[in-house]
Amino acid sequence: MKWNEGKPSNTILIALTLLSILIFFIAEQTAEPVRQPNFDKKLEASQLSLVAMQAIKHHIEGLGIKIDKQNDPNSTGLIGQENTLITSDRGVVTSKILSTNPNYAAAFVDMLIKAKIKKHSIVAVGMTGSFPAWNISFLAACKVMEIEPIIISSVGASDWGANIPNMTWIDMEELLRSKAIMPFKSVAASIGGGSDNGRGLSPQGRDLIKDAIKRNNIPLVSENALENNINKRMEIYKAESKGKPIAGYINIGGGVASVGGSQNTRLIPPGLTQHLAVKNFPVRAVINQMAEQGMPVINLLEVEKIALKYGFPVEVTEVTPKLGEGPLFFKDRYSVSNTIFLTILLGVIVFGMIRIDVKHYLFRKIIDNK
Repeated sequence: MKWNEGKPSNTILIALTLLSILIFFIAEQTAEPVRQPNFDKKLEASQLSLVAMQAIKHHIEGLGIKIDKQNDPNSTGLIGQENTLITSDRGVVTSKILSTNPNYAAAFVDMLIKAKIKKHSIVAVGMTGSFPAWNISFLAACKVMEIEPIIISSVGASDWGANIPNMTWIDMEELLRSKAIMPFKSVAASIGGGSDNGRGLSPQGRDLIKDAIKRNNIPLVSENALENNINKRMEIYKAESKGKPIAGYINIGGGVASVGGSQNTRLIPPGLTQHLAVKNFPVRAVINQMAEQGMPVINLLEVEKIALKYGFPVEVTEVTPKLGEGPLFFKDRYSVSNTIFLTILLGVIVFGMIRIDVKHYLFRKIIDNK
């Protein structure tokens, strides 16, 4: 065997580069999508979320409420108006549209499983009208996992949320319950907004929310200060749990009593937090007090960040998301045996072309043929 004593030529290096790209491409073709853990539960939750969303859409259309295709490109009916009498805060329409993807129910299943919240467990939940689609997807996750949520809702909603006075979040919740799609009902409700008592809303707006709470037969939480509203919520959760342990706390939206307002949200990451760090929070909201009891908390805010984490779209399109698509459901798995074989083959070829004097054998063969 004659070895190559000099450096390999540029021609050989280019050929090896092209060969490496070809083998990498071949290896890529061996990847096959593999179902992820808890696939069936995730898909079932997403399907249930879609059914619930469609039921609300049909009801809204029946009420004569026009769906704005420009601001609700997938015609879900879950995007409200920019501003109404019960609008309690600013909101971004893009985030509201992205939250209508029913596959978020699968993400919530994943969070609950990672939080080690098991079948028949009780969780405490603080909802607002700001993200009705996320509320629905979370309830779908609870139903599929057979988890019992104790829900306290803030009825006020930010821009583009459930801010239509005759179709608030608790109206949607009751609709789903009456149609036997979801079995859950808020055990109490507050006005929401500043101080959780409607600060920033007009008297007419506060009255409209109180009317919604009354027609849905839900007790009103309306103490004389935010701190008292927070304490009242803690009392309600304790009473409704009937001595059973609460396995976790879930906040959906920016309810001030639930999560503590904008200053607190800067210190609490979106998604699941197993152990919320003890910090100098401006407000000891419900989420803080629950975390201090040692339970995991799930903070559902900042749609784009959660979308990136779970591989969901972060840009609005007119294409309706398909159920069961994305890394939550499938991930590519490569053939180990094929990858090893191709790696060895590439190594042998590289070694041979660099170390063996190919020209010597090539030209000797040409001379011998003459």
